[in-house]
Amino acid sequence: MKSEALHQLFLESSGICTDTRKITKNCLFFALRGDNFNGNTFTQEALDKGAYKVVIDDLGFHKNTGETILCRNVLEQLQKLATFHRNYLKVPIVALTGSNGKTTTKELINAVLATSFKTTATAGNLNNHIGVPLTLLSMSAETEIGIVEMGANHLKEIAQLCKIALPDYGYITNFGKAHLEGFGSLEGVIKGKTELYAHLQKNNKLIFVNANDPQQVEISKPLSKYTFGDSNQDCYVALKNATGNVIVQYKGADIKSNLVGLYNFHNIAAAIAIGDYFKVSAEKIKEAIEGYIPQNNRSQIIQQNGHTILLDAYNANPTSMMAALENFKQAEGHNKIMILGDMFELGVEAEAEHQAITDYLAEHKFGKAYLVGENFSKTETTATHITKHRDFETFKNALIAEKLDKNTILIKGSRGMALERSLALL
Repeated sequence: MKSEALHQLFLESSGICTDTRKITKNCLFFALRGDNFNGNTFTQEALDKGAYKVVIDDLGFHKNTGETILCRNVLEQLQKLATFHRNYLKVPIVALTGSNGKTTTKELINAVLATSFKTTATAGNLNNHIGVPLTLLSMSAETEIGIVEMGANHLKEIAQLCKIALPDYGYITNFGKAHLEGFGSLEGVIKGKTELYAHLQKNNKLIFVNANDPQQVEISKPLSKYTFGDSNQDCYVALKNATGNVIVQYKGADIKSNLVGLYNFHNIAAAIAIGDYFKVSAEKIKEAIEGYIPQNNRSQIIQQNGHTILLDAYNANPTSMMAALENFKQAEGHNKIMILGDMFELGVEAEAEHQAITDYLAEHKFGKAYLVGENFSKTETTATHITKHRDFETFKNALIAEKLDKNTILIKGSRGMALERSLALL
């Protein structure tokens, strides 16, 4: 079926669904395939639950009643439909990627722009080859600006997502040691993330550049850009304080956020700059930044049983882990404790990167450290303020025995470690 005809069916439907557990009446169901499942087998279930049409790519499940739409590849059909819808709406799209801080930055940008525009942004971290199309298809005729987060762990993925979303504006948060298993090296990360720049340059679009990041400045030299930072840039944003909640200065006013860490200054500054570019008033920008409350285990400050806890357990890689530790070292607080979990997707670099974190903790003694996970348990150290635990259960027993009292605690680790479980022990 041609995209135009499918798009008409989409407009007649209640929306897109890819999971029969979340079927809505009159939805357009896409029977996606995965490594361990075949969505085509759920065709009848989707129809029984009220789906309007089911898009399939297996002739064995095709029905002559008109309830199924047979195509060559369901995922490709979803992506083509998303691009058609994006062009149909002609909505300006702001895309962002980077090694760290994508989701927080996306939410801050959305908070700022939503004060003055009808926005649609990526939900959660649905930022891959399925999530990006779903984000585009969640936009409506009322959407004035779309904000699309793009994630990747291999080369060519950002390029593919750009072909689907066709962004008008782009921002790269940073280049860090994330997904080294897929990218191969930091150089590979940079090459992969700057596929966004390549797309924008080819199509004469605009990028937002953090002028305080020399690497970004150098790479973006030939591009059309809007810069921000604490020198003579298009948008002046300066850091005032990062020892507690991050405070920035913009247009003569202090903006106190609910985020901590120097790394979040750059996320906040990007959101301010993008709001500035789209002519959001300084008052509304300040209101949006100060009103944003982090959730989902990202830079959350929690007061619990006398402890001050910085919960940053949504994800971790060597760059974000080191940034969190440097910030925690400088931050205010007493009786500091660090609960750190393994960093995933590092490939052959896993041993060296975990050892580097352990060595840093041994050299800079600013609190007791609990290292949790297979990779951290294999590191070597003689430092007595560092304890290693192969899994969460052994760590759990050690923490309970410690009987901590009124501590300042950092919790940081990859998503698979689920270190937010520590909260129940504190």
